[in-house]
Amino acid sequence: MISAGEFRNGVTFEEDGNVFQVIEFQHVKPGKGAAFVRTKTKNVITGAVVERSYSPTDKFENAYIDRKDMEYSYADGDLYYFMDSETYEMLPIASADLPDSFKFVKEHMPVQVLSYKGKVFGIEPPNFVELTVTATEPGVKGNTATNTLKPATLETGAEIRVPLFINEGEVIRIDTRTGEYLGRA
Repeated sequence: MISAGEFRNGVTFEEDGNVFQVIEFQHVKPGKGAAFVRTKTKNVITGAVVERSYSPTDKFENAYIDRKDMEYSYADGDLYYFMDSETYEMLPIASADLPDSFKFVKEHMPVQVLSYKGKVFGIEPPNFVELTVTATEPGVKGNTATNTLKPATLETGAEIRVPLFINEGEVIRIDTRTGEYLGRA
């Protein structure tokens, strides 16, 4: 059991049959009235973010999220297959259960598969990946000094914005959490 007064960023707990993760919390002691804990929580199954206030004495059941290292193998229609590197078992996951950041994952890339009580609800790709630019407009000489961005298509099919000096065939580094260009690899 965990009380709302013990909430910290990243803590997972169960409430009304749902599993929530604390994104932000603030312990508030107003001059008049009782103290309370203002939180921003994310439903780990659906991804919905909710802002709520709790009494510091409210008790919740701890929720333990299982993270398993697996390797993305291939896609077959609407299913994506992940291989357990220890047992070599294949785990199919529906495309609806994959986050937006999955567009930066290419075949044979390691990921973490997230599950709660045996039910898989999503994956976490690596925070940073290196991918090849497959299509982008060539940079024009003289335009490279400005902070202007242009669209580029990556080897996984994802589209991001890159600086003008990036050309086709270059390998770039991307932050999968934000989808931003970080630099050349």
